[in-house]
Amino acid sequence: MTTMLTWQADGGHGLEGARLLLQPHGYRALGRMVKAEPEGDFTASYRLIVGEGGELVRLSVTAATAERERHLTINRTDDGVWLLDTGAGGGTTRADFAGIVDVDLEYSAMFNTLPIRRLNLHRQPGEHLIRMVFVSLPGLDVEVVEQIYRTVSVLDEHTGEAVVEFRTGDFVAELVVDSDGVVLSYPGIATRLLQGSTPAAG
Repeated sequence: MTTMLTWQADGGHGLEGARLLLQPHGYRALGRMVKAEPEGDFTASYRLIVGEGGELVRLSVTAATAERERHLTINRTDDGVWLLDTGAGGGTTRADFAGIVDVDLEYSAMFNTLPIRRLNLHRQPGEHLIRMVFVSLPGLDVEVVEQIYRTVSVLDEHTGEAVVEFRTGDFVAELVVDSDGVVLSYPGIATRLLQGSTPAAG
């Protein structure tokens, strides 16, 4: 199934759009974000490939500000080796991310889908502490963080929604997701626009 999705940033100062190709477990996403932040505007685009086991296969990100454009490509091999390429001429480097299978991109509502779908948290109760590769925007800095995902309510067949609590550091949010585990509402970050709706003025 292929679909187009759009999220509006909370506060109305940004949009994220993605073309999502869902497979039984894995998926591919092609997306773009535009953010107007007090510290500076930026735009970013990404290509994401998630394997049938729900693990990251490949992520390519390009981010641009008025001053600079940055590139990052992350590949995770079948045997769990992470390879990073910043496009700066230094070639590919191997990262010590042993045992990690998920990646998160700052400000994006799409990337929470990785652990939610992989662990089926929208359909069966669970709570997991996950080590995650986190990519910042617009700097494209990479670090390992810990995030907690906990099922609050499983999928309601009438509403087509489930709720999963997301916690990292002091930040906590209850994510409302659809039957595919894709974010509908991410308080503090973004809300998905329904087809035919228009962004609010901000």
